[in-house]
Amino acid sequence: MKSSLLKPSLFSLFILFFLCQVSFGQALPTTPALPPLVNVSGYAEVKVQPNEIYLQVAVETRDKSLDEAKRQNDKNVASILAYLKKSGVDSKNVQTTYMSVQPIYSGNFGQATPDVYTANKTINVLVKKIDSFDELLSGVYKAGANRVDGIDFRTSELPKYREQARKLAVQAARQKANALTAELGAKVGRVYAINEGGGNYPGPVAYGRAANKMMEAAAYDAGGPTISVGQILVTATVDVSFLIE
Repeated sequence: MKSSLLKPSLFSLFILFFLCQVSFGQALPTTPALPPLVNVSGYAEVKVQPNEIYLQVAVETRDKSLDEAKRQNDKNVASILAYLKKSGVDSKNVQTTYMSVQPIYSGNFGQATPDVYTANKTINVLVKKIDSFDELLSGVYKAGANRVDGIDFRTSELPKYREQARKLAVQAARQKANALTAELGAKVGRVYAINEGGGNYPGPVAYGRAANKMMEAAAYDAGGPTISVGQILVTATVDVSFLIE
């Protein structure tokens, strides 16, 4: 009696499973075949005369007294800010971005009292008058800065030069596609897809020990400019897919 009741149930399950498989197979989307394409990349660079310098300097002071370390740091920073203002640097181009005070231990196990306290502040300055950079760097050093974290050449017209580099990169991509297809007796059609890669903008030209040596040279009148402006590169990269006709 029990076996006769089970048989229809198993048969029904089999039919249901079969129908599910059929409907699932019918629901699967089909991937359309890609048209014939030529995939190329284009690169371009534009040389630019920088017209501003981004300077990052720091003031670091140490003392056994936390209050004294901070007081001396605040004094030096105030002296630097006063010098920059006197030198004609717009206040909107000067920013104190980083402040920290931390204890320094000698490493003895269980030491509860630090040997000294270190206070640090970082000042960012956008220098618009490049010709006066050496003088400005020397003055900042004498006012109390004792570390340079970066010297970065820039241009205030970056969007314009990036657009130029982008157009040149697209032209380079099309020229490459034409050259490839011409060798095969084909022609380049319309654009199928285009993507822009990461463009490059120059980073700091000096930092760390090299920048600090530069600051010291400027402070002690090394005899002539301590930095050469030269040119910076603004680059662009594009990846383009063209239809082949």
